[in-house]
Amino acid sequence: MLPPLIDVLGSADAIQASRIEGEGPAGRLPLTAEMLQTEPSGNIFGLTQNAGMGWSPDALTGRQYVIVSTMGGVRSEQGQPIALGYHTGHWEIGLLVRGAAEALRAAGAIPFAVYCSDPCDGRTQGTTGMFDSLAYRNDAAIVMRRLIRSLPTASGVLGIATCDKGLPATMLALAGTKDLPGVIVPGGVTLPARNAEDAGQVQSLGARFSHQLIDLDYAATMGCRACGSPGGGCQFLGTAATSQVVAEALGLALPHAALAPSGAPVWFELASRSAAALRRLDHLRISVAQILTPAAVENAMLVHAAFGGSTNLLLHIPAIAAAAGLTPPTVDDWIRVNRATPRLVDALPNGPRGFATAQVFMAGGVPEVMLHLRRMGLLNRDVMTATGDTLDATLDWWEASDRRKAARARLSSASAIDPDHVIMPPDAARRAGFTGTVVFPRGNIAPQGSVVKATAIDPTVVDADGVYRHRGPARVFTDERDAIQAVKGTASRHVREGDVIVLIGAGPSGTGMQETAQITTALKYLPWGKHVALVTDGRFSGLSTGACIGHVGPEALDDGPIGRLRDDDLIEIVIDRNTLTGTIALVGADGVSLDPEACRELLGSRSLHPGVAPHPRLPADSRLWAALQRVSGGSWAGCVYDVDRIIATLDAGSTALADRTGSPTGEKSR
Repeated sequence: MLPPLIDVLGSADAIQASRIEGEGPAGRLPLTAEMLQTEPSGNIFGLTQNAGMGWSPDALTGRQYVIVSTMGGVRSEQGQPIALGYHTGHWEIGLLVRGAAEALRAAGAIPFAVYCSDPCDGRTQGTTGMFDSLAYRNDAAIVMRRLIRSLPTASGVLGIATCDKGLPATMLALAGTKDLPGVIVPGGVTLPARNAEDAGQVQSLGARFSHQLIDLDYAATMGCRACGSPGGGCQFLGTAATSQVVAEALGLALPHAALAPSGAPVWFELASRSAAALRRLDHLRISVAQILTPAAVENAMLVHAAFGGSTNLLLHIPAIAAAAGLTPPTVDDWIRVNRATPRLVDALPNGPRGFATAQVFMAGGVPEVMLHLRRMGLLNRDVMTATGDTLDATLDWWEASDRRKAARARLSSASAIDPDHVIMPPDAARRAGFTGTVVFPRGNIAPQGSVVKATAIDPTVVDADGVYRHRGPARVFTDERDAIQAVKGTASRHVREGDVIVLIGAGPSGTGMQETAQITTALKYLPWGKHVALVTDGRFSGLSTGACIGHVGPEALDDGPIGRLRDDDLIEIVIDRNTLTGTIALVGADGVSLDPEACRELLGSRSLHPGVAPHPRLPADSRLWAALQRVSGGSWAGCVYDVDRIIATLDAGSTALADRTGSPTGEKSR
């Protein structure tokens, strides 16, 4: 219905009822002669603004703290939606912001709350919205850091975030403000819904319906029912949940904070606990730089491996390290860490049972996993944490705590689940067939390397010796939309059991390094999907089943050999889950095997696939991000901005243009 024009133009009544002057706040600012003589005018005006917003002039001398969050949507006091957020992950965290602010105010401090909301990778799967996803992380971290620095009187920072890009961005922001105390408050997880599919499985409804595995009524019902609570990240160990785990493992979040069920008392108390922790760090003069150390980064990598976390954290952990001024971990570092420990956690979507993240929390969550790693002699135990104490002391507390006993007992009594089946001791995990989490295959189509979540490969397609072997014809796609239609069986040529899907042009320069989880999720929940491999210069989250290999480098648009593959090329994949080694290679063409030298010559003689080009709807913002991260080291460096390298590249380019044209701008002199 078209709104009438009068509703748009406004009324005289509103003008007549409006004030044009008002009473200023009563009282006096707590000024001194020294302040007026020495303080910047901005500090004095800040007090004026604080009083103008209603803060009592008598309470303006307290310590000031910034709360930066990714909250989204507008809720009524009763929790009903007035304006929706983009996802459940940021829908309820305004309650944590309020709880933390109230706790700080009650302690005599002055909290400031600022916001930089975040997108939903689930909502943008298969759409051009995904072209902004990874680039958002860098942009949001910059915005958050600017907001933090815009309160130069701040004594510390509380970061509250939940999901795939918002929480990594918040960690990057705190890492970059390393001289201040800082605490991360993970936004928790959605409860699993009774008699329903989880939020990962429902993302395969379209593929299963297309193959007549479910009917329309089932799809509509399950799609509606997936979220057992209105707030929190998804119930599976994808990027959101893994980011929460990593925040705690780094020491930035409090013990047993990651994966708390959103809206529960144990979640609400995170606000006041974290506010107290921030004040404690401030009092002890412990900054983020004293928490984010190389040893803390290694601990986070170990915990990531033990959880079987999302491969997206191979982008985010190096970026966090870089933001903190540390040397980012190398591929060799990741290999070493993953060889040190098997996966210990049985969570969705890895399985085999696949417990929800809220159940992992009740089984003990991050500190329980770290207890096992400590017993294995793997952890750096002397690192500082958000408690203001060492990790070793924190784990001593956890091991004997009533909280640990209560959580594990709650899981046993309420869900009849043995906590040791969720978080396993190492020997039990090995007996269950759990392996290291990630492998970095190389080969003639991935000379710089690639990433596969080896622990997620369906065990029924792994040979008895622990090695996954797959040789099959390539189905090459240059657009994700064509690939998913072929998986659904609605394209002229279907993806079939034994195929190797090759999705090219999905790297940073083509699509902003889009996440292709709609394909991997579909394959996971189709009966024959485990017999199909995926190879891409894009990325995906925690949901995978057959060998889903991403981050292939160089990307197709950076002259990577993956961009020279064609339909019916013969691709061979070998993933050794014992040694955590792997290869991915072109071994033939048109169904005919070729020797390695012939394959090398074939790849060298071919041109780039004619369909490979930057997506026509790739935003200029994301093109700029792709260029800046490429000269900064690319995806293997975490897709960060290395300012010195960017400036050096620009200076060199300007010099070259000037030498060529006689003008530093590249324009020919007239």
